[in-house]
Amino acid sequence: MDLLARITDHFKDSAQAKLEAVDVLAAPIARAVELMVQSLLAHGKIMACGNGGSAADAQHFSAELINRFERERPPLAAIALSTDTSILTSIANDYRYEDVFAKQIRALAQPKDVLLAISTSGNSPNVLEAIRAAHEHEVRVVALTGKDGGKMAEMLHPSDIHLCVPSNVTKRTARIQEIHLLTLHCLCDGIDCLLLGEPS
Repeated sequence: MDLLARITDHFKDSAQAKLEAVDVLAAPIARAVELMVQSLLAHGKIMACGNGGSAADAQHFSAELINRFERERPPLAAIALSTDTSILTSIANDYRYEDVFAKQIRALAQPKDVLLAISTSGNSPNVLEAIRAAHEHEVRVVALTGKDGGKMAEMLHPSDIHLCVPSNVTKRTARIQEIHLLTLHCLCDGIDCLLLGEPS
């Protein structure tokens, strides 16, 4: 096995997938930035959720908003719904794992908020429930998915925004996750630019 060749192929495949995704994702990412900035300026917050690597992405995104991305600025209101183990385990134990995000949204959500719902397949049951809970509270959704968007694509409202890495770009979960991370960084940069102006 030629490990160097495999590693090189991963880099090339990732770069190519990102270049192919930009034509599909750039416009909806810009709309998502504008939606999130509107929410933050209205004293709303951005709630983020996902499982596994998508949970890590939700936490990463929230950390960039609350702390900082690449420039100094006041903290921005964000919360990752995957971080409180007592809440997650009590809901999963007493009710269903499908409810671990939805119950938090029902407790915390206000109509000016935004839900960032992340699932590479678009079929995560607890993320689907989170979207239902968000809609109940008139919270708009930014869905970050891959392939065909799965069941999430079917339940989004016209006012929601779907950021889907399409299957003609890649069907590999690792590539979808890599594009998701780049998308999150674009969101962070766009939010900062709209709030602070372009960096000098």
